[in-house]
Amino acid sequence: MGFMDAVKSVYSNYANFNGRARRSEYWFYVLFYIIAYAVLFTVETAIGGFGLLAGLFALANIIPMLAVAVRRLHDTGKSGWWILIGFVPLVGFIVLLIFYIKDSDPGANAYGPNPKGVAGDATVAG
Repeated sequence: MGFMDAVKSVYSNYANFNGRARRSEYWFYVLFYIIAYAVLFTVETAIGGFGLLAGLFALANIIPMLAVAVRRLHDTGKSGWWILIGFVPLVGFIVLLIFYIKDSDPGANAYGPNPKGVAGDATVAG
């Protein structure tokens, strides 16, 4: 999944908390968010603003950011409620980071089929 495909996928699933999201979808969206926020904030402060546009951008992206994060947790076989561990200082961030970095569960899980199309019961002939 490419950069623009990932961003389009997140916005086409704006408030969809069901299903699964690949690592590339999650991380490309995070990259897009950081770049867009930094550009908006930098341009606005350079022209004498107070970061209002960057703030509105952040506010408008709360729902899709949460939705893709929950779908990413689903992809690793975790409930979306695990996102609440992020409120635990330092430890919560580390746990979520590990979950977001972890590879997809092979095959289908309780949240749907593997978005990569990888079968979970395939055996490697050796």
